Amino acid sequence: MLSNRRIFLKQVGLSATGLALISAARHPFYIVDKKDLPRSTPEDQGVSSAALSVFLDEVEKSNIEFHSIMVVRHGHVIAEGWWAPYAAPLKHTLYSLSKSFTATAVGLAVGEGRFGVDDSIVSFFPNDLPKEINPTLASLKIRHLLTMSTGHMKDTIQPMRNSADPWAKTFLSLPLEREPGTFFLYNTGATYMLSAIVQKVTGQTLLQYLRPRIFTPLGIEGEDWETDPLGINTGGYGLRIKTEDIAKFGQLYLQKGKWNGKQILPSEWVDEATRTQIASNSSKPNKPKDQDDWAQGYGYQFWRCRPGGYRADGAFGQFSMVMPEYDAVIAITSESFSMQKSMDLVWTHLLPAMDKSKTKLSPEPKLQSALQQRLNSLHLDPPKHNLTSTLTERISGKEFILDTNEFKAKSFQLNLKGNTCVFTLNDDKGKHQITCGLNKWVEQKNEKKGTPFPVAARMEVTTAIAGSATWIDDKTLLMTWRLLESAHTNGLTFIFDDNRVTVKFHSSISQNNPNAPEKREDLKGMFS
Repeated sequence: MLSNRRIFLKQVGLSATGLALISAARHPFYIVDKKDLPRSTPEDQGVSSAALSVFLDEVEKSNIEFHSIMVVRHGHVIAEGWWAPYAAPLKHTLYSLSKSFTATAVGLAVGEGRFGVDDSIVSFFPNDLPKEINPTLASLKIRHLLTMSTGHMKDTIQPMRNSADPWAKTFLSLPLEREPGTFFLYNTGATYMLSAIVQKVTGQTLLQYLRPRIFTPLGIEGEDWETDPLGINTGGYGLRIKTEDIAKFGQLYLQKGKWNGKQILPSEWVDEATRTQIASNSSKPNKPKDQDDWAQGYGYQFWRCRPGGYRADGAFGQFSMVMPEYDAVIAITSESFSMQKSMDLVWTHLLPAMDKSKTKLSPEPKLQSALQQRLNSLHLDPPKHNLTSTLTERISGKEFILDTNEFKAKSFQLNLKGNTCVFTLNDDKGKHQITCGLNKWVEQKNEKKGTPFPVAARMEVTTAIAGSATWIDDKTLLMTWRLLESAHTNGLTFIFDDNRVTVKFHSSISQNNPNAPEKREDLKGMFS
């Protein structure tokens, strides 16, 4: 495996040592995982380097914010890139791509004879049932949770999260308006129930159960998964793993559950999970089915795709696309506000780069080198305006006392020295500090849970951060925090007026989604 990688790096003009030095220079506190998939040149696996470069051109023109991509053909990584400050060693939140891992745990448990897909849900939760169990609830089966056909007319996850009761109890109390198995409705609460069932039966969380069965064999390390208040993994979202781990997961399914010659997931489950089990709803009712990847059918927590394959996907463009006809897997992390456009880029520009009639193309050393150099230099620029202001000396190091606010923040300081701005916040939880580069990113680990001023209704998790700051004008400082193990950014705008300051909040979600406006109230304060 390492020899394959060295050959590839030599062909594109980089030694293994050279690549390690590049990675270390850009990300000095990260350690690159060595348990990787074999590498190859694109042409050796029947893919055009020139066409892959065209795909990157189209991604750039689309203005969709990709964070990483990995293309696997015939079991070999032929192209991989991270848009700095995102990096290979960092985890990335998967959102609903997590659901496919939950279904995998169910498949393992079924294969071990622990339960069956036609077992009744109520049998697993004797202490969480309503006083009267109506026939519709009694008929609800694991199969219906897997296929999002529980009979609910609305996703159950928000009532569950908002309830003081155990999430399972809330789920079982909600009305079933349709007969289970007859109506598809995307329902994250249903996936949570699968997680809860696995934990009930095995005595282990999803994470604990999957680790020796899937994660360790695949060389997946450092994973984490959010939990409910009772310590049950959320199931439908909240898993964080690396881009290569996403690719490995897709490759496991492409190989029908076999890894390194050993069957670690029943092949029958792979077939069942990835075929159409129920007709899925169109994302836009008036859109033709042949243009809509949401209308191609749904399996066991997997979507079917227009080109004939299937995918595990998550909000904002987290993908593990499996294309058996092409013997290919495409892993993507991003913050996309049009997942259909993200998929269209792959179907239109990436899949055609793969020659299905040939397993190998003529070598193209110059094109391969150009592609690799481009993949190594992918980046997302921070906002850039002015490096300094006439206020710099006046405000630097001063303590701004904040008015009473929803975050219980007491005061903050801005230390502007050289090419950095260090933001220090004091609140009821203690001191928080984030270093921002002026017109550039400064990356840092963040051992504390979450970041200051969390976005409402979003789970706080520890994440590495890249911070930047820039002066929009002489009295306005813009600060951006890119949450590198999330999909989003958070930020502050400081507006100075004499000795007073107003701090306005923004996030990438509020800036890009008109249906999710910023709800955090401005902070106000002053220094003496």
